[in-house]
Amino acid sequence: MSDVPAATPASIVEALKAVAGNPPKVRASFAKGWCVRGTYTPSDRAGEVTRSQSFTRPSRVLARFSVGGGNPAVADTNNLVLRGFSFKLGDDDHRSDILVESAPVHFARTLDQMLAFLEARIPGPDGKPDMAKVKAFSAANPETLNQANYIAARPLPGSLAGTTYWGVHSFPATNVANETRFVKFKVVPAGGEITLNADEARTKPADFLRDDLGARIATGYVRFNVMALLDRPGDPTMDVTIRWPDEDHREEVRLGTIVITGFEPDQACDASIFNPANLADGIGHPPDEIFAARRAAYTISLAKRR
Repeated sequence: MSDVPAATPASIVEALKAVAGNPPKVRASFAKGWCVRGTYTPSDRAGEVTRSQSFTRPSRVLARFSVGGGNPAVADTNNLVLRGFSFKLGDDDHRSDILVESAPVHFARTLDQMLAFLEARIPGPDGKPDMAKVKAFSAANPETLNQANYIAARPLPGSLAGTTYWGVHSFPATNVANETRFVKFKVVPAGGEITLNADEARTKPADFLRDDLGARIATGYVRFNVMALLDRPGDPTMDVTIRWPDEDHREEVRLGTIVITGFEPDQACDASIFNPANLADGIGHPPDEIFAARRAAYTISLAKRR
C-alpha cells in the first residue's frame, strides 16, 4: 500500500501555488487576468437544451479573461499556458458561473493524479523543476500530456477576443420538456480565431493581450457564441483528460451570445470567485472527481489571497 496521503482541495491549492513560486495574494491558477462586463442574449433554441433561466433569459454578464498558471507576471506570448474565460450569467436567483479554457481537456483525471502532476513540477532550490521527475511522471501517466499536446499543436492566441474556450466537464442539462442529457460548453468567437505565428509573436510585448482586448471592445465587437455540444450514448463523462469521440463534428446548439462591452475594476472580479458550483436549476453538477474538488479549491484559494 502507498503511504502517500490522498490529495485534498487544500493540497492542490498549495501545490499550484508552489509550482508558481508562491506569489502572494493572487489566484492559485489563472492568476493574471482582466475583469470585464457585458450582456448575454439567449437564442430561441436555448430551452431545447436547458430550462436554466441563466441561459434562457437575457442578463448582464460579469466576466474575467485570464492567462493560465499561478504567476501573475506570465508573458502573454507564452504558448505553453492556457487562456481562460470565466463568466456569470443570470440574476441573483438564477446565477450560473461558467469556467472555460483554451483546451478541451484537463491535465489530470483524478485528484491524486493532479497533485502528483503538480508536485513533479515544483521548482527545486535552483528555481527549476527536476525534468527527470517530470518525464518519469509523464511516462507513467501519458493522459496527463493530452492538454499540453493540444496547446502545443496550436498557434499562439493573438487575442482573448479571438480564442475558442472549452468547458472540459460533462454537465447534465435538463430542458423545458424535463429531458436530461449531458452537454459540454464551448464558447466560440463570432469573428473567428485570431492567432499569431512565431515571427508575429516575437514582435509583441509581454502584456499585449489587455491592450488588444481594449482596442477590440472600443470597436464594439467582442462577441462570443455560447454553444452546447450534445452527448451521444457511451460518451465518457467521468474522465476530463479525454474528449468525446468526434467532438469537433457533433451536434451543437447555440444557447446564446455574449457581447463584452467594457472593462470593470479588478476588484469587481476579485472580491469573490467564479464558483463552478454556482449553477442555476437546469444545469447540474458534472459527475467527475475534478469538478467536485474545484468547488472547495476555489473557496480555499479566495481565502488565501485576502
